[in-house]
Amino acid sequence: MKYYCIAFGFGILVVWMGQKGEEQKFNSYPNWKVKSSDGWNSIADERNKMMMKLNFVAQQWVLMGRRIQTPFSMPRMFSSAIKQCEGGVSMVQGASRGIGLEFVRQLLEKNNKGHVVATCRNPNGANGLLELKNKFAERLDIHQLDLTVDSTIEAAAKSVEDKYGYLNLLVNASGILSIPNTLQPETTLNKLQRDSLLLNYEVNAVGPILVIKHMWPLLKVGGGTGTERSLAVVANISARVGSIGDNRLGGWHSYRSSKSALNQLTKTVAVEFARKKDPITCILLHPGTVDTDLSKPFQKNVPEGKLFTKEFSVQKLLSIINNAKASDNGRFFAWDGQEIPW
Repeated sequence: MKYYCIAFGFGILVVWMGQKGEEQKFNSYPNWKVKSSDGWNSIADERNKMMMKLNFVAQQWVLMGRRIQTPFSMPRMFSSAIKQCEGGVSMVQGASRGIGLEFVRQLLEKNNKGHVVATCRNPNGANGLLELKNKFAERLDIHQLDLTVDSTIEAAAKSVEDKYGYLNLLVNASGILSIPNTLQPETTLNKLQRDSLLLNYEVNAVGPILVIKHMWPLLKVGGGTGTERSLAVVANISARVGSIGDNRLGGWHSYRSSKSALNQLTKTVAVEFARKKDPITCILLHPGTVDTDLSKPFQKNVPEGKLFTKEFSVQKLLSIINNAKASDNGRFFAWDGQEIPW
């Protein structure tokens, strides 16, 4: 217990002293730009880099203190923390197939040191994930997570905390549009059903936000440490049809409104992250129309050249994620980097 108290007290002291010093320095010149390794950045971006580093050091002290019940050696604690940071830790929620599975594959293949946590409802039936596990046994963890069951979200967060202690990236990739004999996009108001509205809202909006809620402490600890970014990133996969300003065709009432709800909830979370000066940027991404099981029943109406492969879409989305800055917090981007109106 005494080691926890020492670590906790030291962590609080580092945060307080560091924040006060950095706030005074950066608030004195709010409109200035400074040059760093990735070009000219605003004072706000540079401030977030510094704050992220301070928070990470302090929060590692606190986190380690919570776990320690027996005496420890200082070198052992720090060597463990440094090892964890190498390559970063990413989590993909909704990773059994489609875009989610492709995110897992590219994250593992493009970063040979990074670790990935993949979650889905039925891991034992996720053949694509199991194949990747055989290939990347040391860097891929698979956990069960059902967006409609809170206890599975909490259990996944606990597993990540126990093994890594932090996250650098959270991708919420799951979503539903149609289910044979159960759910179909509405073409007219006459076909709208209460069950369809509630099911879309629960999976496409409520679930992803609850995942963010439980991963939030891990993202605050991680920030951008171990990656080329200055911040942790939360990327929620939305859809252009969720844009109210871009709605010119109507229809798909349940799906559209659930994605609009996801957009609003994500924006609200982003505002809170900024207000609390957390080292996290929260963005929404439209992947385009991608050749997946979700879009297959509706692909006949897609214009030529507008049906993307999973590989192409995820490559574009990862480019946006990897270049995300504090100024992107709460924004809605298409696969090509263009901002989408609300």
